[in-house]
Amino acid sequence: MPSHNETRRQINDLIGHLVRIGLADDQRFAFQREVDASQHHITFAGSEHIQFALKNLNYEQIYQHLVRERAYNVKMLDGALIQMMYMFENGTIRRHRLAFFSAPHLEKFQNDPDIYLQDERYADVVTRNIVPFPIRFDYNNDDAQPRPDHPRSHLTLGQYENCRIPVTAPMAPFWFVDFILRHCCPRTVGFPEIRFEKWLQ
Repeated sequence: MPSHNETRRQINDLIGHLVRIGLADDQRFAFQREVDASQHHITFAGSEHIQFALKNLNYEQIYQHLVRERAYNVKMLDGALIQMMYMFENGTIRRHRLAFFSAPHLEKFQNDPDIYLQDERYADVVTRNIVPFPIRFDYNNDDAQPRPDHPRSHLTLGQYENCRIPVTAPMAPFWFVDFILRHCCPRTVGFPEIRFEKWLQ
C-alpha cells in the first residue's frame, strides 16, 4: 500500500486522467490534512457532507445532496459520483472509504438523448432495467478484534446496513477506480494504457 503522500498523488493522477479521457464532468482534487505528526487524512473539499449518505432517506435525495454540495472527487459524464478518502496513522493505512454513487436518472440523457444513444460507452446506463445504488469499499483497522459480521475490509452494496462482503485487504485508489470503470462503465475497460507500477504492489 502506498504512503499518504503517494495515495494523494495517485488520487489526483487518476482524476487528471479521467478529465483527459473525457469521462469527468466535474472534479475536486484530493488534499492532505495533517491531524498531528502521526495522523494524516486524505480527503476533498465537501467531504463533510458524506454523512448525509447514511441517513434514512431515499437514494435520489442522498444523491442530490451530494451533487449540490459537490461532495465527491469526480462527477462522471453520466452523473455518477466517485469519492475517495483515506486516514493514515504512523505511516500505515488505518481506514478508508471508497464510494461510487450511480446517477438515479440521467439529466443530460433526458435533455439530449442522442448524445448517449450514439455513444456505446453509455449503452448500459440508459436501459430501463438498471437500478442505481451505491457501491462502497470500507476499511477500518482499529485495535478491536473484528466481528465475523463486520470484517475490517469489506464491500457494501446499496444502503443495506448489514451487507458487508469481506474483502481481503485495503484497496489502493487505482484498483478502486479501475474496478468502477471495468464493472460499472464496462466500455471504458479500465486503465490498460497508463502505468502505476509503484501503486500496484
